[in-house]
Amino acid sequence: MGVQDGPAIVSVEFEVFGQVQGVYFTKYCRDMCVQLGIGGWVKNTKNGTIVGKIQGPRIAVEHMVQWLSKTGSPGAKIDRCEFKNWEFLARQDFRGFSIRF
Repeated sequence: MGVQDGPAIVSVEFEVFGQVQGVYFTKYCRDMCVQLGIGGWVKNTKNGTIVGKIQGPRIAVEHMVQWLSKTGSPGAKIDRCEFKNWEFLARQDFRGFSIRF
């Protein structure tokens, strides 16, 4: 059994549009990522969106992509979520998940 036999590590950047600030979106995002074993970061932008980067096992990242696109925090109204710079990694760059300011 080699490293290739384990789950693929995926990295992706995201931006969430809609009513997503002032509804604890970054906190819920961090809590979901920690629960799923995803590393990375999230933050509010000056133009009212949420941006971040997530890295982890492909299945966990796919779950988070759905959460970011459809669910979000209670009170959030997500218009759309854009994903870019998808990559496969040998290992995660991030240890843990943080909210940036």
